[in-house]
Amino acid sequence: VQLQAFGGGLVQTGGYLRLSCLVSGRTFSSYPMGWFRQAPGKEREFVAAISRNGGRLYYADSVNGRFTISRDNAKNTVYLQMNTLKPEDTAVYYCAIGYRNIGSYTLLSQYDYWGQGTLVTVSS
Repeated sequence: VQLQAFGGGLVQTGGYLRLSCLVSGRTFSSYPMGWFRQAPGKEREFVAAISRNGGRLYYADSVNGRFTISRDNAKNTVYLQMNTLKPEDTAVYYCAIGYRNIGSYTLLSQYDYWGQGTLVTVSS
């Protein structure tokens, strides 16, 4: 199973970015997907998750209302639209695929494969 994340970069406060994650080697449409992030010196934290058919969405309080997770099962791709970015959003963002369709998908332990990460830097 491979996950390839794209779309990170440098953006000013208030700007936007769209991350993409392409999945191969697993039946993409059968599993939940998540985005996590890790800032320097901090633990990896949950950002957003989406159920296998896109019917259930979950967000961390810190990004709710600013970020939107979506998926295209025909393209084996999950997206994270990030709007109104803040300096505290600066981190390496990781996509991950879950291995069971139970729960709210907010825990790292609910995912078994991870992408390589893409760096998002928000300047003040």
